[in-house]
Amino acid sequence: MTPMLSYRKSALNLLVVILLSTSLTYAQTTLQDSSVTIPLGGNAWRIDKDTLGGKISNDGIVDWSNQSAEFEAHCRIGKPGRFRVYLNFSVPEGITVISVFAAGRKFIVPAKAGINKERYVGEFTLVDTGYMRFLIRGLSKTGKVFANISGIKLIGEAVSHVSYVKNNDGDFFYWGRRGPSVHLGYQVPDDVNAEWFYNEVTVPKGNDVLGSYFMACGFGEGYFGMQVNSPTERHILFSVWSPFTTDDPKAIPDDQKIIMLKKGDGVHTGEFGNEGSGGHSHLVFPWKNGVTYKMLIGAKPAGDRTIYSCYYFAPENGKWNLMAVWDKTKTGGKLFSGLYSFVENFGSNGNDFFKAEYGNQWVCTPSGTWIELTKCHLTTTASPQKHQRYDYGAGVENNKFYMFTGGFKKLNNLSPGSVIERKPNGAHPDIDFSTLPEE
Repeated sequence: MTPMLSYRKSALNLLVVILLSTSLTYAQTTLQDSSVTIPLGGNAWRIDKDTLGGKISNDGIVDWSNQSAEFEAHCRIGKPGRFRVYLNFSVPEGITVISVFAAGRKFIVPAKAGINKERYVGEFTLVDTGYMRFLIRGLSKTGKVFANISGIKLIGEAVSHVSYVKNNDGDFFYWGRRGPSVHLGYQVPDDVNAEWFYNEVTVPKGNDVLGSYFMACGFGEGYFGMQVNSPTERHILFSVWSPFTTDDPKAIPDDQKIIMLKKGDGVHTGEFGNEGSGGHSHLVFPWKNGVTYKMLIGAKPAGDRTIYSCYYFAPENGKWNLMAVWDKTKTGGKLFSGLYSFVENFGSNGNDFFKAEYGNQWVCTPSGTWIELTKCHLTTTASPQKHQRYDYGAGVENNKFYMFTGGFKKLNNLSPGSVIERKPNGAHPDIDFSTLPEE
């Protein structure tokens, strides 16, 4: 060991001894102060590129041996005020020193095995509301791991206004780690029978993150959109629910199964479950961010059934392409209803930011009349009871509807149920339905 490294190590060890042996000065607790503990299992993520030597489990940060590992945690501050911060953690062996960066300040937190199950970090005063980020890093350790950290405890007068993801009904933070889903329900005039629904979707650069689903053409019986399924694979997919209610596709009676009539070149078809069940089709397709894709779905009555067809237009190939045609029974032969789009994350990386733009929405009636859809209303899975995430929103940019979710970058700018309106474009899509591909 070089003299300089030896000196630095000795200085750090001396600092640890001083901090561990010195009585920390705590701000005086008032009668109005209360506390809240933010469980890291649902509110923290590992953010460095490595995956070894530390992870987030339902119990928080565990198996943390890699000094390069970095973790972030988030909570929403609903009222400004003074806060004292503690960590709920244990050190299995030896002495460890970690740092916590929060509210523009860096705190050094030393601890040793067998003590300090709840360790004081520091105090700060916030003058604004919104999401607050805690960045946790390891500085030194003499044992195999830095610490196991289950939660961050806040004490102060305003902690009753702090919100975070809770473990609701034993879901082990599943929904909270995904971030809230956001939906736009399009307003179709009551006297309009929609045989076709057309929409356009664009994912801005940098927002096509892993686990994203940008659904463009949703209706009461199914949905159609684009996904990022892995770092190297992306899908365009179209699914239709069975009228038989079950999460197990094998339980669907034969007379209520969704029947595949046609599919496009390279399209995979099968069944899906776990969110209702039905027929599923997808195409492995390397769609790109910053590119606008045109989406079209059709509905044709066939007695007590409806035949649903689906097409996409990609600038990469410059033509309409068939996804699939599905036959659904027990619909009463109805056409489209409940038209909508959504943005959601089907992974656990809810600390990423997801955004998409949806523009130029139209429906076409059986008589061939096009009607532009310029109004929609916002809904979301976020709620104080079930899904305590508020980093979502929607609006209009460049005369396109947009939705965003996740990342803790922004707070909801509209309340659920809000109506959003764009200006009419006035020119309906130039589509000859009779020339749409059969395969």
